[in-house]
This record gives sequence, C-alpha cells and structure tokens, in this order.
Amino acid sequence: MKKIVLSGLVLCSGLLVQAQSIDKLITVNKVTEIEKVLAGDDMQGRRAFTPGIDKASAYIESQFKKIGLQTFDGAKDYRQEFSMTEARRKSLEVTIDGKAIDSGSMISFSYQPEVSFTEDSPIGVVNIRAGDAFGPKFYEYYQSDKNLLVLVDESFKKILPNIQHMGQMAATPGKNTVVFVFGPTEATHFSIEATNTITTNKLNNVVGMLKGKSKPNEYVVFSGHYDHLGVGSPGEGMPHDAKDSIYNGANDDAAGTTAVILLAEYFKKMNNNERSIIFTAFVAEELGGYGAKYFSQHVDPTQIMAMFNLEMIGTESKWGKNSAYITGFEKSNMGEILQKNLQGSQFKFHPDPYPEQQLFYRSDNATLARLGVPAHTISTSKMDDEPNYHKASDEIGTLDMNNMTEIIKAIAISSSTIVSGKDTPTRVDTAKLK
Repeated sequence: MKKIVLSGLVLCSGLLVQAQSIDKLITVNKVTEIEKVLAGDDMQGRRAFTPGIDKASAYIESQFKKIGLQTFDGAKDYRQEFSMTEARRKSLEVTIDGKAIDSGSMISFSYQPEVSFTEDSPIGVVNIRAGDAFGPKFYEYYQSDKNLLVLVDESFKKILPNIQHMGQMAATPGKNTVVFVFGPTEATHFSIEATNTITTNKLNNVVGMLKGKSKPNEYVVFSGHYDHLGVGSPGEGMPHDAKDSIYNGANDDAAGTTAVILLAEYFKKMNNNERSIIFTAFVAEELGGYGAKYFSQHVDPTQIMAMFNLEMIGTESKWGKNSAYITGFEKSNMGEILQKNLQGSQFKFHPDPYPEQQLFYRSDNATLARLGVPAHTISTSKMDDEPNYHKASDEIGTLDMNNMTEIIKAIAISSSTIVSGKDTPTRVDTAKLK
C-alpha cells in the first residue's frame, strides 16, 4: 500500500501525515495477530449465548482498553448490554378434523410456555395455497402479531426442513402463537397443544470512541460483527475427510472486527479527528442484526455523519487485489468521496456487483441506513462464488492477509476527509428503501 498511498498523495497532499504513519500502524503482522485470536478454535465459532462469544467480547474489550478508547456515552465500560429472549419447542401436538398431524409436517413459533387452542379459541385459520409465492406469505404470517393456524399446501413440503432449522429469538418477544401445518387445506375442528422453554439472556456489543476535537457532536462509525455460527456437525462444510466442526468465521466477520480494532488504533495515534469516531463490534448479526438494532436505539441518527460497516474483507474481490465494493453505492455519495481520496492510487471502490443478493439490507449497516444515515458495508466477498461462506472451512488459512491489510489502509485513508469534517456524505433517502 505504501506505493499506492504515496502516489495518491500527489493529489491529496493533506493526507501526508497519515501516509507517513500508516505503514507502521497498520501492518500484516498486527492484522494477522488479531485475526488469529478472533478466528481461533478456542473461540468455538463465537456463537451468541456461548462461552465463545463472551471470550471474543473480552478480547475486543482488552484491545479497546489497550488502545485507550473512551467508553461510549459515559458508560462504565465498553460493553453495551441488552437482553434477548429465546424460545425452544418442547412439544407440539396438532389434531385437525380428527387426524393427528405427524411431527414432520408442522412447526410452531411462540414465546409462550404453554399453548392450547381449539376452533373456539381466538385464533385465525389462513392458507398458503398451491401457486402462492411461499416466501412473502410465510413471512407475512410468521411476523404477524395474531394467533394463527397456517394451512400450507402439500406442494411446499420440501421447504419445511429449512424452516424447522429456524431459531426463535427476539429482543421484545410477541405474545402470539403461529403454527404452520403442511398438508391439510381446511380445518373445521382442531386442537393445538404446545409447550416451549423460554429463557432470557444478555448479549453485548463492544463500543469505544474517540472524541472529536472541533466537532464532538458529529460522529463517524466504524463497525463489524464479532459473532458467528458456533459449532456444527463434524465435516459439515469441509472436505470429505475433514473432522472440523468449528465454524471459525475468519472472513465472516473476524476480518471486519480486526479492521475495526486496527482502525481504532490508527486514528487514536493520529490524534487528529475533528469528528468523534465510534468503533463498535456488533453481536447477533447472524441472528438478525439485533446488536446493531440495539445500538441504533441509543444514538441520534442525525448526529451520525457516516457509517463504515466492514464485512468479509479477507478474500480478493472479483476485481482482484486493491479493490473492494460498497453496498448501496448509489444511495449516498459516500463512495464517491472515498474514491476521490484514493485518486491516483491503484485502489478502487466499486458499486456492489451483486444487487440481486440485496447485500445492502443483509448486514448491520441497514438499521442505521433506514434512519437516514449514509451507512454502507465495505466488502470483497464474491457472493456468487464464495466457497467458504457460512461453512466450517472459513478459516484464517483461506484469507489473503496482505491484501486485507491493504484494504484496511485504504479505508483509513479514504475516510480521512469524513473524519476530519471536510466532507459530509449525502443522507440516505429512506423513502426509497425497501
């Protein structure tokens, strides 16, 4: 990156100090050291509600403390805690018009310890019929706040195994019950009996900040999520002779979290940020972005000038080295600002090449973007052909650490005029979001 940055500085002389320091502050050795810890087997895949996620949090906290970040909003420490409620099905018995439904043809979603319904109860009966668009119908009923018995046409039975793997977790659980039964098309008389185990546990984001010198009430956010999928079945997602069952999540998203830590150290040592900078490692992204949602409830979105969400930057992009893409590139001019600051260099930010994947809405940037913040995810992941995505094979050996280091440097340099207050990205038009 040294050559790249220096050539860029011919056109961006104001970044001279940063260019002189960046190669000493963001190094391959440092990147590798942090990445190895976060993606290590002893983190056990960093799944929410496991000792592994607690261990990862403690490590990130120790890094923030070592760097010398302040806590956010006067908090006593770097942990931004919130509660999540989980429901696990114990039993489900459904009888429709005198016929008992077998367990392989039904699934329930409820946060009630005990459920008991008949046709005389306050529960609606609705259908997903042959030829319907299953996905939209399913989510319409799944997200309903009413008690529902959903009769699903037999033609959709092959989809049921995917639904049965869905967990139940919510920050504010509903009081209703939704039961999907595959096969029957009518239900004149029915009974539903179910029991669930309900537990509430705490999770936490890790949040630190650097106060701005002249614009302390204007914020720039650098984020990544530190949770992943935990431990799966031996051999799953691995070569046929492999026995590994740990989903290390080296690229998804130990890579992004590593970048957040290195950027925190970089900007702390530069000590020239005019705007305040928030560095946050989000939890529960894999469960539905709950960490980012909680964070967004404790900030004033009008004070957040930009959000850099870093997700899966450990592999080469489709354009090769010295490149990355920005999701939702067209929704603000932030990408144009970043590219301007790298003008004359070899590094290039591209618009998201996978619009059909809806990546802008699938990561932690989406929550703040929906509040009008120019919040984008920077990534290199080839989402049309990423062989280790959500597999146990997502290990540090699959990453290009040199290229990842250059990407982190490019983010540091390209964000400089936003951090300094010289540039302010345009706001996201929330009326145009899905």
